[in-house]
Amino acid sequence: MSKSAQRIFLITGASSGFGRALAEAALIAGNTVIGTVRSDSAKAELEGLHAHRAHGVLLDVSDFDSIDATIQEVTERVGPIDVLVNSAGYGHEGILEESPLEELRRQFDVNVFGAVAMMKAVLPSMRIRRTGHIINITSMAGLVTFPGISYYCGSKFALEGISEALEQEVRGFGIKVSAVAPGAFRTDWAGRSMVRTEHNIEDYDPVFAPIRRARMAKDGKQPGNPAKVAEILLDLIDEADPPVHLVLGDDALSVVRAKISALSREIDAWESVSKSTGFS
Repeated sequence: MSKSAQRIFLITGASSGFGRALAEAALIAGNTVIGTVRSDSAKAELEGLHAHRAHGVLLDVSDFDSIDATIQEVTERVGPIDVLVNSAGYGHEGILEESPLEELRRQFDVNVFGAVAMMKAVLPSMRIRRTGHIINITSMAGLVTFPGISYYCGSKFALEGISEALEQEVRGFGIKVSAVAPGAFRTDWAGRSMVRTEHNIEDYDPVFAPIRRARMAKDGKQPGNPAKVAEILLDLIDEADPPVHLVLGDDALSVVRAKISALSREIDAWESVSKSTGFS
């Protein structure tokens, strides 16, 4: 498909952050956008971006029972999905010992199960048509861990792994899958979109307190530009052989490379133990 060809995008979380930036860029480029939003006002705002090619859909991605019917209805009305972008998600901040299990379930419902449910909703049509691109917005925290966001890291590691395995399952059908891992970008992630568990256990203060203060101070001042991510994603879908994993941002590149180097050193250091597990 040429770069000038019109595509139908399905973007979750299209009212803000990466989802909104991509919706705007895709519409400017002549594409049709179906965006999931959570309120009537957000739906009206999205549809106000273009009179005919912007379609808002009221959908909570964690309402799994509604997804299939909702996507079927909108695709019958607008057309089959060419590109799914799973952008909906939020961050949870809190020490693991202090964070309720209910918060972990909610984090995975939105960041993992919601994304998987969306993929399952579009895959049959993509498979039959032998075309499509699924882009999952993960995070550098899906490749590198940080203290104080263990639930979030777990959800993004899961989405990275699911994306990689799915790509191997569907590549023979002409379907492309990319996991895009941004660093610190100027979205609402560290602000209104973040759920914060109350911190009370003083033993964790030396590790956690400086991280929470720094994250809150940097909110709205992150170096990454979401509009540039949107342009990159539009270029990505034109690639014949797009990356399965794409890291975005100088900060993300730095910490991911450091993690890979440290992991390689650790594997090498324990190589003899790793090799000692077979039957003699």
